[in-house]
Amino acid sequence: MPNPMLLYTAQIVAILSILLLAAGYIKAEPKAASARVFAVMAVFTIFYLLNGMTGQHIDPQFRLDLSTWRLFFDIGTSSVCGLFMIYCFLIFQEQDRFPLSFAMAFAFQVLLDFGLLLFNLVEEGAAGSEVVTLIGTGLDVLQLFFVGFAIYWTLKGWRADLVDDRRVLRWFIIGVQGALIFSVVVVENFLLEGRSKDNASERAVIIYAIALLAFGMLLVALRFDYVSLTSVIRKVVELTEEPFQESSTAFDIESFNKSFSDGKIYREAGLTISMLAKKLSLPEYRLRAFIHKQLGFRNFNAMLHKYRIEDAREELSQKANINVPVLTIALTVGYQSITPFNNAFREITGVTPSEYRKRNTSE
Repeated sequence: MPNPMLLYTAQIVAILSILLLAAGYIKAEPKAASARVFAVMAVFTIFYLLNGMTGQHIDPQFRLDLSTWRLFFDIGTSSVCGLFMIYCFLIFQEQDRFPLSFAMAFAFQVLLDFGLLLFNLVEEGAAGSEVVTLIGTGLDVLQLFFVGFAIYWTLKGWRADLVDDRRVLRWFIIGVQGALIFSVVVVENFLLEGRSKDNASERAVIIYAIALLAFGMLLVALRFDYVSLTSVIRKVVELTEEPFQESSTAFDIESFNKSFSDGKIYREAGLTISMLAKKLSLPEYRLRAFIHKQLGFRNFNAMLHKYRIEDAREELSQKANINVPVLTIALTVGYQSITPFNNAFREITGVTPSEYRKRNTSE
């Protein structure tokens, strides 16, 4: 059996660390949707920690009685995976709209979980039936699906992030968060019989891991402004890499626009920041810093959308192109399919490409 005092201390450390992280995020970016989602996810993670203190293996002096709030706590706990998926999407895919199918899947999971928990409370012994077990397993798999996509969006969006320090910090935090959440779901839902409340040692290991992660994240967040991990990494990389052939001319906004905008480099489908750096004969880190600090973009894809949509607006406004399909214009300005073009166009202009063309060619 784990030491009751040590387990209780780990719970308190984890809860306080998570609360401070959420408060710090909200304070730093009060208007950011990702900050609000993180705060809700933090509260529900605390629900999970408190829920673990209700088991029979917990020392009576530390055991909690949450029977009155059981349904509320269980629903909050089961929502963590879906919220983590939304959180990662908002951070790494900030220029895209959250897929409606994923939103519906998350809502379906929460509603079905609620119905299942309510049914188990009303009907004694229902939890052991084959149908309930099958539905519960399906919901567990759906939660793993959510975490898997969260990790996928983390990998997909990492290189497009132009804020170097933020890339390293988020990679560390979200990467470890994702691995831990995935592991907890797998261990609790598929490897432990009777869930973790009946497995004292395994439960203690999970609590210690969460406490260590949360406290480590808090320390990193507090110290990151003073010690930039990116700067250290960059110095090492610069010393080991071969010299990069830089342009002999001064690089500023005017010269960038001359090459990138006037030369219509943005029209190249599948353009990445590393490809653009080679075309401009610049080190990638210098180009990242320029786009972020001089042009004001936090994400490379956001910059591409701006230039491509501006180009598309000119094409759609010309009466000579009135019979040219919207798809053709989308492909011309650099998009590889119509959906991301429509989404970006509506996000920037507030209307669809067809509506924009109709307004600007009917005069």
